[in-house]
Order: sequence, then structure tokens, then C-alpha cells
Amino acid sequence: MTSSSVVCAGVLEVLMTDVRALFERIAPLYDRLNDRLSFGLHHVWKQMAVDWLHLEAGARALDLCCGTGDLTRLLARRVGRQGQVIGLDFAAAPLAIAQQRSFGYPQIQWVQGDALAVPYGDRTFAAITMGYGLRNVASIPQALREMYRLLQPQGQIAILEFSHPESPALEQFQAWYLQQWVVPTAQAHDFGTEYDYLWPSIQAFPKPADLCAMIQATGFHAIRHYPLLGGLMAVTLAERDG
Repeated sequence: MTSSSVVCAGVLEVLMTDVRALFERIAPLYDRLNDRLSFGLHHVWKQMAVDWLHLEAGARALDLCCGTGDLTRLLARRVGRQGQVIGLDFAAAPLAIAQQRSFGYPQIQWVQGDALAVPYGDRTFAAITMGYGLRNVASIPQALREMYRLLQPQGQIAILEFSHPESPALEQFQAWYLQQWVVPTAQAHDFGTEYDYLWPSIQAFPKPADLCAMIQATGFHAIRHYPLLGGLMAVTLAERDG
């Protein structure tokens, strides 16, 4: 096993055992920190992910690892009150916040559950989103298989996630930004330890070509990878066949 494989395995082990507790703890300040740490841009990226989906009014959509529900509410606006959106997360605290903010969205149902074993039948949803959740699942291939299973024919997925910049200078900036801005900012709110995991989890995440290959191997086609901010973030889209 290579040293990079050891790092990946170690990160995944930590994520599997600690990530739920992490999100339970940071839920009350999660959105405020996201706004400050991304300078509010995460709202733009989430809107872009939803806009790139061919999602019609009245459709049924799923937001996996929904957190406090930003993407879920954007999906709800797209499908309208005649549609339905499920926001699923395995942590109770962010779901409670999401539910408090869902007044005026009767088409949303909040569900506590596992993204690797979603309690819905095959071919249920026209679209599935996942924002900053794929790094945190215990098995990326299983998460992709589950999304494929849940999608209707011609259904789409949109995955918003940290990515790997091609430019060495941007990669150095990403490391500096996370270690010298994100973690100290989180420390100021007593969440420094919780945010320490970000950099190793990004390093362990598949690079764009590898992620697209994994998505294709699952059975998806029409795969499109859109780097954001020079590849610091990315939205990856794919479609299920008929």
C-alpha cells in the first residue's frame, strides 16, 4: 500500500467514525461560518448546480447530505408546490435547523438517513443533488450506485464539492486558505478541531478525471465537470440512461 493510500484510508476511517458527531456539533454555526469562509459564494455555486439540472415543475428531487437545506430549498423552488423534494442527512441537528427554515415549502420532506442506503425505491427521483457531502461518505462508489438506483431514466445528478486545482499555485493557495484562514476562523468560534479534517479529506478525494471515471463506471453518461474558481471547487453533472 502506498503512503497516499494510507492517508486516504486513515481519513476515511476518521470520517466514518466522527463525521456525524462533527456535524451535530457545528450545526448551530455552520451556515454563518460557510458565509464567512466562502465570502458568500457558496450560495452562488449551489444555485449554479441547481440551474444546470433539467428539472421541471412538478418533478420529484432528492438532496443527499442536505445539511441545513440550502440546496433542498433551491430544488423546491424549481419543482414548485406541485413537486416534491426530499432533504436527507444522517445528522439530526442540521436537519432540525433545516426544518425550522422550511416554512413556506410544503413540498419538502426532511428525512434522517444514510446516503449509502436511502429508504426509497428504484427510479424514484428526476434529479439528485449532493453539496459537500461526497467527501464524507464511507464509500464513494456505493454513494454513486445508490444515486444511480434512485434516479429515473434520463434523471440527473449534480455534485458540488471541493476539488483539485490543476495549477500548482492554486493548489498551494488552497492549502494556505484552509490552514491559515478556515481553521483559524473556525477556532475563533471554538470549532478549530472540527475543521482540521478539511484539508486531509480534500487530499483524499478523487481528482476530477478519477471522479468522472468512477461516475462513468457506475453507469452514468453525459458527464460534465465544471471547475469553479480555477478548480478550487467544482460541480459535476451526469445523467442516467434510459
